[in-house]
Amino acid sequence: MNLKEIHSVYFIGIGGIGMSALARYFKFVGKQVAGYDKTSTPLTIVLEDLGIDVHYEDNTASIAAPYLDPKKTLVVFTPAVPQDHTELNYFRTHGFEVKKRSEVLGMITKDTFCFAVAGTHGKTTTSSILAHLLKETNTPLIAFLGGISEDFNSNFLLEGTDFSVVEADEFDRSFLRLSPNVACITSMDADHLDIYGTGDELHESFEAFTKCLKPNGKLFVRNGLPIKGITYGIEDDSDYCIRNLKIEHGTYIFDLGTPETTIEGVKFNQPGKHNLLNGLVAFAMAIQAGPPQYRLVKALESFKGVQRRFSYKIKEDHFVFIDDYAHHPTEINAVYDAVMEMHPNKKVLAVFQPHLFSRTRDFIEDFAESLSKFESVLLLDIYPAREQPIEGVTSKWLLEKMNNGKKKLVQKRNLIEEIKKQNPEVLVTMGAGDIGLEVIKIKREFDYAG
Repeated sequence: MNLKEIHSVYFIGIGGIGMSALARYFKFVGKQVAGYDKTSTPLTIVLEDLGIDVHYEDNTASIAAPYLDPKKTLVVFTPAVPQDHTELNYFRTHGFEVKKRSEVLGMITKDTFCFAVAGTHGKTTTSSILAHLLKETNTPLIAFLGGISEDFNSNFLLEGTDFSVVEADEFDRSFLRLSPNVACITSMDADHLDIYGTGDELHESFEAFTKCLKPNGKLFVRNGLPIKGITYGIEDDSDYCIRNLKIEHGTYIFDLGTPETTIEGVKFNQPGKHNLLNGLVAFAMAIQAGPPQYRLVKALESFKGVQRRFSYKIKEDHFVFIDDYAHHPTEINAVYDAVMEMHPNKKVLAVFQPHLFSRTRDFIEDFAESLSKFESVLLLDIYPAREQPIEGVTSKWLLEKMNNGKKKLVQKRNLIEEIKKQNPEVLVTMGAGDIGLEVIKIKREFDYAG
């Protein structure tokens, strides 16, 4: 399929963070764009404000006439859409070109110098830092992000088409559709076992991804991972390394070692060693585009962050409210470490919404151990996303597994009341479901109370 010959693009699951970025791209380049999603969200409202038609009922009668010509319409869907979806099956049985989001990303970026960020954690933050570094050094790029960058208030950036930045998503083996010039692997913890079955199969998929690089491509790998590449790490013997690390007024200050030189006095403002590693590999990748290193150093310091990635919603002397997308035990551990590092000796309350029945089941012991570290924990019901309930897999089961004397299962309607009862000095909300909608309510309540 030649994208230049396409007149209309129809999205099934248009409100997803990755899908909405693609929708914005096609709208920007002059295509007719419309789509379906099951509920209205802030992301779909933004799309509608851009003139994109979005409807919320799975009904072929809702598909507008311009999208009913198989010769002129590309249909893009997300694997999260159920296979019995009426509209999806209509397009599949009526001669339309139907492609996954990852396939379309591959088509768009194949003629660019492509940067791809892979890993079970850190993809969105790393790709957002990378996009920011390239933008600030006037590199002509297009970026598709899995979160809303605080720097340009979007999950999509178009500053040219010579270079591209994409997240190489391991879910459903989507990243095997890409052909990057430069790639990184931030982590390979077991996840998506509903797709892979075992951690070994997941590792094999990452090995397959390394073979997707274009000839003479470069691969950056976090030191310690069982894949060969250019290494990066903190206080070790990596090719790209952070040394002499210290914290001053909530800012990391360090020396950054490269294979050629050492840059002293580099600053980075995002909390947590995991974010520091994300910044390091983004810097290493950005060097490959050729901008002056001193400009990359300046841009690294100015990076503001990504929404729902250790995002400070309230930061006062008497009360701190942090929101994070963490939905895997490793990510929860990273959030805990960052909270302890930046806010030691404070009374901390964690609110967690588990994401997926299968993930909760597969990592129940690890979730219990990670959450039990927090002083107090409020647990919401499991967010099902694309899944049907699994018998016996509930938040109550997770609660019972936790070794924590201050734990409680709560409903969303009682959440703010329970937070007030506990009166924390630091509140942390975590999860990849719809807990973000509760964050808005919490911020409103406690900003007013403050």
